[in-house]
Amino acid sequence: MKIAELRELTSPELSRKYTDLKKDLFNLRMQHATNQLENPIRIRDTKRDIARVMTLIRQKEISERKEAAAE
Repeated sequence: MKIAELRELTSPELSRKYTDLKKDLFNLRMQHATNQLENPIRIRDTKRDIARVMTLIRQKEISERKEAAAE
């Protein structure tokens, strides 16, 4: 997932995306443990997507706090 696509999402959408990615990661780990996962690189990619989403959530929190403090 591209960072530009994620930046267009709102905070609730990012939270929903984070939850979905965590569920996907859990399912991928279960598939990997039972030797059903064909492409283990998907685990790494999902972890990186989670990190991107978490970073954007944090950036939005900081910018909202700065805006609130400026008012």
